[in-house]
Amino acid sequence: MINQYLQDNKERFLEELIDLLKIPSISADDQYKTEVDKTADFILNHLKNLGVQKVEKFQTAGHPIVFGEHIIGENLPTILVYGHYDVQPPDPLELWDSAPFEPIIKETEIHPEGAIFARGACDDKGQLFMHFKAFEAMVKTNTLNCNVKFLIEGEEEVGSVNLPIFVDEHKDNLEADVVLVSDTGMIANDVPSICTGLRGLSYLEVEVEGPNRDLHSGLYGGAVANPINVLTKMIASLHDEEGRITVDGMYDDVLELSEADRTLLDGAPFSEETYCNEIGIPKSTGEKGYTTRERASIRPTLDVNGIWGGYIGEGAKTVIPSKAHAKISMRLVPNQTSDKITELFKSHFEKIAPDTVKVNVKPHHGGEPAVITMDSIEYKAASLAMKETFGKEPFPERGGGSIPLVEMFERKLGLKTVLLGFGLDSDAIHSPNEHYGLFNFYKGIETIPLFYKHYAELKK
Repeated sequence: MINQYLQDNKERFLEELIDLLKIPSISADDQYKTEVDKTADFILNHLKNLGVQKVEKFQTAGHPIVFGEHIIGENLPTILVYGHYDVQPPDPLELWDSAPFEPIIKETEIHPEGAIFARGACDDKGQLFMHFKAFEAMVKTNTLNCNVKFLIEGEEEVGSVNLPIFVDEHKDNLEADVVLVSDTGMIANDVPSICTGLRGLSYLEVEVEGPNRDLHSGLYGGAVANPINVLTKMIASLHDEEGRITVDGMYDDVLELSEADRTLLDGAPFSEETYCNEIGIPKSTGEKGYTTRERASIRPTLDVNGIWGGYIGEGAKTVIPSKAHAKISMRLVPNQTSDKITELFKSHFEKIAPDTVKVNVKPHHGGEPAVITMDSIEYKAASLAMKETFGKEPFPERGGGSIPLVEMFERKLGLKTVLLGFGLDSDAIHSPNEHYGLFNFYKGIETIPLFYKHYAELKK
């Protein structure tokens, strides 16, 4: 019945998603605050229109949180659906083939049935919307067999700073049996997979300060330390020749996977050539002794996300800049903690700075790594659901990204999380031309009700 309902309404589902994607809900930029609030209202009204019994919008110190609750039986399991409606900034705009907030559908080699191109298409509006439509389908076909709660925030892309506060203040409202999240991906459209782990995050900004003003590079060059030169040398020293991070203490708490776990991880289909071709690089690189898949999932990383200073306008301006800046992120693995790694980086960066400059390290936000066990009811229900819709057993896969709330939900609410994502690595999340395959969108709507079904059966 649900599949027939999906077929009968799939065009409407897509049109409604397009309306959501048109709103530029960029949480990192205050000039879009009104648009972010407008998106929260869109979510609020949509849940009400779906028939969710109780829907509220809660203002936080930042952007609003929308909470919904639909209780159909005291003895039924309760699924807490989490998602976020905020999106990353679309910059650089010149690299988009179409306007980021004017969604269009195009066929691609990976998505021959079409993909919707827009900021937030995959991360996370498209995946969040699958849950709304799955809920609608279950209600309309009278097949809903679990209580449902929705927790939808607008600050995931800026660290979910206010979400833990909300959770602390609304623990009674958030009582559930499991958290269901679709903000991850799978290996390929013909290779289903379930994320069994995520890396943590430490995000910082560094500043190197030299002279008290920009200086003429002819009058002062060679006698005054150039902050850009110094910063780039410092950054270059943060990795050794074998790709290991040189921050003192970085690997002290790293949980090394067993050979059996590494073999399981590397058992999923993977083509190094395809991987490199898709992102336009001649060759992959990274920490010595690990495969490409391992480097991108079970090992710590340190990356410069942005660097600036001096004159970058058209033409020439011969200056030694007063300051140079960089934004740096570190992905963490079990048993690392973001606070400790942040402090280790700060101490190391200050130690390696020459005495010709001053440095300042400003922490932004962080999150903890998480691991989901394969022997849990939650994982088994997700695996059964995917096997039913894809016709094959899904692979367990460690994710390289970070969703700090997974650890937070377990610590504060005692709830395990299922990461039932349908995106692909090639969907360009956080990048120009982000997109989400229509196959993936509809397959998610088809699979989510089966998770409800199998979870309720396994909980009996």
